[in-house]
Amino acid sequence: MPPPSAFLPAGFDPTRPVALIAGQGIYPVLVAEAVRRAGVPLKLIAFDEETRPDLIASFPEADRRTLLVGQLGKMLKTLQEFDAGYALMAGQITPRRLFKGLHPDLKATKILFSLKRRNAETIFGAIADEISALGIHLLDARSFMDAHLATAGSMTGHSFPVEKDYVDHGIAIARDCARLDIGQGCVVRKGTVLAVEAFEGTDEMIRRAGNFKTDGALFVKTVKARQDYRFDVPCFGQRTLETMREAGLTAAALEAGRVIILDRPAVIAQAKTWSISLLGFE
Repeated sequence: MPPPSAFLPAGFDPTRPVALIAGQGIYPVLVAEAVRRAGVPLKLIAFDEETRPDLIASFPEADRRTLLVGQLGKMLKTLQEFDAGYALMAGQITPRRLFKGLHPDLKATKILFSLKRRNAETIFGAIADEISALGIHLLDARSFMDAHLATAGSMTGHSFPVEKDYVDHGIAIARDCARLDIGQGCVVRKGTVLAVEAFEGTDEMIRRAGNFKTDGALFVKTVKARQDYRFDVPCFGQRTLETMREAGLTAAALEAGRVIILDRPAVIAQAKTWSISLLGFE
C-alpha cells in the first residue's frame, strides 16, 4: 500500500500518533481531515485565540490541549504525554504575537534569549529543534496535503492572460525577495514592481498594489531556495483570492508542488467564477 502522502519520511509508522500543532484558519482543519482519512492516530495542540473552536471541538478531551502562545515547555510536555511519534505544524500564528502578546514560559524565554536574530524562521526553527530533541519527528507541513498543492500549468482551465516575459520577471523578483528573506511574494505589472511582501503579509501587500493601475498585474507566490517545510509553507486561499478581487488583480502565479492552495477545489471554482486566472510554475 502506498504511503498516505509523498511528503512523509521513509519508514513512517502509521500506528504512531501525529500531534497536530494548529494555528489559524482552515489549513489545520484540512490536515486533520486528511490524517483521519488515512487512519493515522491524531492528537491536537491548539492555541488560545488562534485555533478554530470547531477544530478543537472535533477532538475528544483526552486527545487535545489548548495552550497560550509561548508556552513551549507545556507544549513539549504535552507531546510526550501524547506519546507522539510525529508532530506537524499547520496554520499561522498571528505574526505580531511573536513580539507582542506572547506568554513565554521559562523554556521559551531561554530560547528567545539565545537567539541573535528573532524572526519567525529563527523562533520556529529553535522550536523544531526542541521537538526533534525529544525523538519526535517534525513532519514536512505539506504532509497529507498532496491534493491541495499548486500544480504546473493553468489551474483554471484557460490560457493565462499575462505574457510569459512578464511572468518570468515576476518569478525572478519573488525569488530574489525570498532569497533576501524579505517575503515570499510580489505584485508586478508589465515589467514594473508594484509591491513586495514583507512583515505585513500577503493580503496587505496586495491591497497596496491595488492603489496602482492593475490591468495586466500579476501576483506571484514562491518559496525560499532553502525553505524549511517543517514550519514554513506558503499558502494561497479564499481570503487572498477575495483580496485580489477587491484590489482588481486577475492573475496569480504559484510555485507548483510548494504552495498549498487551501481547499483547492473550492478556491479554483471561485477563481473561475470571478475570472481570476491561476498558474502553477516550476
